[in-house]
Amino acid sequence: MSDFVMPSLGADMEKGTVVEWRIKPGSAVKRGDVVAVVETLKGAIEVEIFEEGTVAELIAKEGQEVPVGGVLARITRPGETAPAQPAPQPPLPATPQPKIPPPIISVTAPSARVKVSPAARRRAAERGIDPDRLTGTGIDGSVTLADVEAAPAPTPAEAALPKAAKPRWGFEPSEMRQAIAAAVSRSKREIPHYYLTTTIDMSAALHWLQAYNKERLPDKRLLPAVLALKATAKALRETPQLNGYWESGAFRAMERINIGWAVSLRGGGLIAPALRDVDRMTLPEVMAALRDLVARARGGGLRSSELTDPTFTVTSLGDRGAESVIGVIYPPQVAILGLGRISKRPWVVDNQVAARPLMAASLSADHRASDGHTGGLFLDALDRLLQEPDAL
Repeated sequence: MSDFVMPSLGADMEKGTVVEWRIKPGSAVKRGDVVAVVETLKGAIEVEIFEEGTVAELIAKEGQEVPVGGVLARITRPGETAPAQPAPQPPLPATPQPKIPPPIISVTAPSARVKVSPAARRRAAERGIDPDRLTGTGIDGSVTLADVEAAPAPTPAEAALPKAAKPRWGFEPSEMRQAIAAAVSRSKREIPHYYLTTTIDMSAALHWLQAYNKERLPDKRLLPAVLALKATAKALRETPQLNGYWESGAFRAMERINIGWAVSLRGGGLIAPALRDVDRMTLPEVMAALRDLVARARGGGLRSSELTDPTFTVTSLGDRGAESVIGVIYPPQVAILGLGRISKRPWVVDNQVAARPLMAASLSADHRASDGHTGGLFLDALDRLLQEPDAL
C-alpha cells in the first residue's frame, strides 16, 4: 500500500486545500487520472495520480488544508489486498445507572440542501448556474466541478434571477505575490545565478511570419512568441545542460523539453505551466497548445503535472512594453529565458546603419549546473535558429 500525498506544485507552495475528490474508496485509478481538485494560491488545480491501484482510504476531507507531502489518500497496488479493518471491540461492562426519563427532543427534518464542492460552487457562480438545482455524481451525491461543466447554460429568465454571492475560493493576488516573493528570495539566496544578454535581429522571423499569416484566417495565424518558443526548444536540444533540475546536490538532465510559459493572471499573480515536448511540435501545434494553456491558466482547469513538468521557463514582457527582462530561476529548474519587446532600433547591417526590429534575450542560469560558455552557446543557437524560420 502506498500513500498519495499533497504534491508540490511549485517552489512557492507550502500547502493546499482539498476542495473536491473525484474518487472514493474502492475506485480503480491509473497513471494520469485526475483524482482531486486542490485549491492553492494559484487557484484550483486538478491533481493527477501517478500510479495504478485501488483507493483504500481517503485520509483528507473535502475542505481540509494539507501541507505539501501530507497524506491525502492510501492506494492499494495491484496484487495487494487492503488491510482488514479491526473488528469492533465489545463494550466494557457498565455499572447499572438509575433510570432517568428521556428528555423531550424536538426533531427537525434534515435540510434538503444539496452538497456542492467549493470548486463546483465557484464555477457555477461564474457560469450563472444554481448548483443546488443540479444532480450530483460525486461522493454521497455531491455536485462536482464536472457536473457544473456538463450543465446547460442558464436560460435568459434564469440568468435574470439574483445570483448568490460568489464564494471565496480561488487565489488571492496579495497572498500569491507573498508566496512568489518568498520563492524568489529563496532562489536568489540559494542559487548562484549568472546572467547573459544578447540582441536578436528579428527581421527574418517577422518577414516569414507576415507571409505565413497573410494566407490564413485569424484563428490560424501565429504569434512571434511561437517562433521564439520553438527556437528555444531546439537551442536547448543543443545545450542540454540548461534543461533539467538541480536536485540532491547534482544536476539531472531531462530528455523531454517542457517549457514553462509565464502567464500573468487576471487580478494579479503569475503562473508558469508547461508546454510539453515543444521541440517535437509543429509551429501550428505550438500555437494551439499555447492558446489553450493561457486560457486554462487564467480561467481554471490546469493539471498538477503542468505545474511540475517544466524543465526550463520562458518569460516575455514584450507585450507589456518592456525592452528587456532578466528573470529569476524557478527551482528546481536551472535556467530561465527573458524576452523583451520587439522594437525598431539602429542596427549595423553590411557596414550600414539601418532600422531593424530587435529583441533582447536574457538568460539567467545556475552556475552549479552550467557556466557562461554553455549559456553563450545557447543564446547563439537561439539567434541562429530565429534567422532561419523556415527550418523551425
